[in-house]
Amino acid sequence: MRAAAAVLLVLLALAGCGGDVQVDPPKPEGEAAAACGRLSGLLPATLDGAERGSSTPASPYVAVWGGASIALRCGVPRPAKMEPTDQLQEINGVGWFADPDHPTLFTAVADPAYVEVTVGGEHSAPAVLADLSGPIGKISAQAG
Repeated sequence: MRAAAAVLLVLLALAGCGGDVQVDPPKPEGEAAAACGRLSGLLPATLDGAERGSSTPASPYVAVWGGASIALRCGVPRPAKMEPTDQLQEINGVGWFADPDHPTLFTAVADPAYVEVTVGGEHSAPAVLADLSGPIGKISAQAG
């Protein structure tokens, strides 16, 4: 249910709400929280031509670009729909799970934290995921 609420908040943001965008921040713990804290400092200022913005409540585990047409949440739970037999799309060394029910929702299966990315509007999901795979790959490499 929590994942559905988070997706709903991101989708509302994609609909064009003004000002700071409300995004439900995850609550990672332990190694995941530390990795997500490191990821925050590695994220780009622009993504697929969209400038990084701010979200409410402020959280080191959330990043938005282009008025939240692109939103990232680090330290989310494992996707409920992801099966052990699912094939992930590998982009620059990072495995991405595409949610079958939400075509704009992707989750990086990274160690030690899952990273959820919503790509909406006119943005190119492959380009966004490729640009985010570098920083996500760095936190995975530091964990190993």
